[in-house]
Formats: sequence, C-alpha cells, structure tokens
Amino acid sequence: MIISHAHKFIFFAVPKTGTHAIREVLRMHLSADDWEQQMLTGNQTLPIPEIAQIGHGHVTVREIRPYLSQEIWNEYHKFAFIRNPFDRFVSVCAFLNRGNPAFARSPLLWMKEALNRPRFRERVLVREQFEQLCNEEREIGVDFVCRYENLQESLDAMLGKLSLPSSPLSVLNSSEHKVYSEYYDEELKGLVQTLYSTDIEEFNYAF
Repeated sequence: MIISHAHKFIFFAVPKTGTHAIREVLRMHLSADDWEQQMLTGNQTLPIPEIAQIGHGHVTVREIRPYLSQEIWNEYHKFAFIRNPFDRFVSVCAFLNRGNPAFARSPLLWMKEALNRPRFRERVLVREQFEQLCNEEREIGVDFVCRYENLQESLDAMLGKLSLPSSPLSVLNSSEHKVYSEYYDEELKGLVQTLYSTDIEEFNYAF
C-alpha cells in the first residue's frame, strides 16, 4: 500500500498484479511525508500501529478505512490493479514454488492438491481480489480498478489523473511460467472458477 498526501492518492497493492513495478514508478514521486507499507524488499510500514502489525503490504479497504479521515477518503484517488483470476492463480503458484522440483514436475497435480488445503486457500496471495478491494457494504471501495492485462496503458492513464508523468514499467518480482491456459485441465478450471467466482463475476473475467 502507498498513501501519498503530496499527490492525494491511495494505491492498494493486490498480489501478483505487477505491484512491485508499479510501486517503483510511484515511489519516484513520493515526498518525505508520504506513506508506504511493504515487506518484500524492505520492512516499510505505515505510521498506524494496527496496520503495521498486519505484516505485509496487501492492506484491504476494510482494514485501512477506519484509520483515514472522511476528508482523505473522499478527496484521494483510490486505485488498484486486478488480473484475470485464472492467470493470477498460476502466477501465485509459480511464485510460491520457485525452485520446488515437485511443482516443476507436475504443476497441475500440485495446484489441485493445494486447493484442497485450507491453509493454502487462506493465504493473502491466494485470496480473491474482490476481498481486498470491497468495503463493509460488499461494494468496490476504490475509485479506479485498473487491469493487469493492459498494465502500462492503465498505469499511464492513472498517472495522468494524478497529474504525474508516465514512466515505463520494469519487470520486477515476476513468476516464471508459460501461458496460463497451458496449465489447466477441466477439473482445475472448475476448481479455480469456484474459488474465484466473485472475482470472475464482479470484474467480468473468463478463462
């Protein structure tokens, strides 16, 4: 998460949607009084103890909302990037299994078995994107939902709304995998469709 008081925006970092490359671009414009929370490349936390103790940077709308004034919430541009759930699931699994020979031998089997483990399904990286971005009324709580599928174009448009110059994105913290559709059979497709049914419906995604 990034909260910029200088440029009046709140960036919600949804896992595996290019967030580290996006952060890199946004950081160039941050002032000393702006806030960021992320743990992968450094232990940065927001100056809000209850949020800092979450222990990662994928803060939800419902988690942060009680700690921001109505003025900030109304005036700041709130945005996030989302990704096709079928593609994102493969990316998450490949990321979690860097160097794991069992996944390399049979990613299909590993993913099916993982979906039967409650602990895996409850991981921050695995949860539905809608769950991070919805408010208490179960409505989208951000102003702009950008798409990973046209990442650079979406970021440039968002930067334009913030009156900031566009910048080319780097490739950071990416997962190494083939086109996501190559990893699926009908069974896995059904399992992932069930897991991410709200994302698929709310954000109009298909396999």
